[in-house]
Amino acid sequence: MAGKFVFNLKSDDKRRSFPYKVLLGQQQNETTKHILLKLLGYLIFFRERLQIEGNLHNDNIPFAPDLVQLDYELRPQLWIECGECSVGKLHKLAVKVPEAEIWVLKRSESEARSLLAAMEREQLRRERYTVLGFDAEMFDEMRELLRERNEVFWVSAEFEPPRLQLDFNGLWFDAPFTVTRF
Repeated sequence: MAGKFVFNLKSDDKRRSFPYKVLLGQQQNETTKHILLKLLGYLIFFRERLQIEGNLHNDNIPFAPDLVQLDYELRPQLWIECGECSVGKLHKLAVKVPEAEIWVLKRSESEARSLLAAMEREQLRRERYTVLGFDAEMFDEMRELLRERNEVFWVSAEFEPPRLQLDFNGLWFDAPFTVTRF
């Protein structure tokens, strides 16, 4: 492991009872961009059985998720990819995890649009994927604030209209994001 990041979590959102702390290990070739995307995905999609890099208990699925929620029979119900993700992998995921919602989180709206264009070119199955693109300026500013120990005060994330609000290491963020169903 190349490093680790600790996130102390607090929230006013009564629908999300976050753990008080999340620890994310940084693998050898993993970027801070990927770490931050996983954190934001965890905060936005938080639910009781959401796992970061969870164990699938299934050798037939040759991929490791960034975030996953398994049902009580250990089948993926929610699969979230953060950052770089090939169109080929997305196509295979649609086959390997047929009941799962598949989301891809991107640093910016332009990165999200590039992925959507590639998915269109490769004619991926429709109504199977959702791509979320963050506000690039917000994301880059948060990335500059990222430390080994971090304080997060979560306020909310809404999908209608898409917007998130949080305090990250003492700086307030209130930013839109884009969501596109493919």
